[in-house]
Amino acid sequence: MIETWVYPALTAVAVLTGFVDAIAGGGGLIMMPALLFAGVPPINALATNKLQSMFGTSVACFNYARKGLVDWRANMLTIILVFAGASAGVIAVQAINTKALALVIPLLLMAVALYVLVSPRMSDEDAHQRISARGYSPVGAAIGAYDGFFGPGTGSFFTATLVGLRGFGLTRATALTKLFNLTSNIASVLFFAVGGKMFWLLGLCMAAGAMAGGWIGSHSAMKFGARLIRPLLVALSLGLTARLLWGYFAA
Repeated sequence: MIETWVYPALTAVAVLTGFVDAIAGGGGLIMMPALLFAGVPPINALATNKLQSMFGTSVACFNYARKGLVDWRANMLTIILVFAGASAGVIAVQAINTKALALVIPLLLMAVALYVLVSPRMSDEDAHQRISARGYSPVGAAIGAYDGFFGPGTGSFFTATLVGLRGFGLTRATALTKLFNLTSNIASVLFFAVGGKMFWLLGLCMAAGAMAGGWIGSHSAMKFGARLIRPLLVALSLGLTARLLWGYFAA
């Protein structure tokens, strides 16, 4: 039984996570501990977090698309494969031990943070792309599968690979990241809902906060560009790394 105070409290937290997710991803670093602290069982917390994240990401994605930063048609193959990958990840996580993965992911996140810090490509200027949209689609599928399977740092992985491989400027890469995040969230929500893991009332209350945060965050990212996205991306990558390592060694 969820206590009454949990609903407004987690809705307020969702405003912050929606803001963070719209810019750099990683809002789950904040929301998941809050859900667990409120007494939500782990599997239900994971499902309900995906629900609120889906709504917040949809608002951010809509705002980026309105500014012409999202090319739906050129990325349709990646969208399809991200959905398939995330679906497979949600199914697989129910049968596979994630202990080893919990140690590998912090290393990848540290690499992302280092890349963002030292790479001259981490700006708002588009650069020469190394692979096409079609060539990127297997990369997107792999990250989508990871999001369905485990999750933390997905936005950082999408953004870093879109900059490094597709040659996009940081704001445009962030916009496409929201499109791919939304796709993987939809897949996760569908499979968790079918499994009966969703706390619908709590998730929809949180969704209202996430949508407000997503609207503010996406507009802030478009206004300030790489000046805001770059430091927040580094901070979230390092924060996720510390949180995952702590969870791994404390277990």
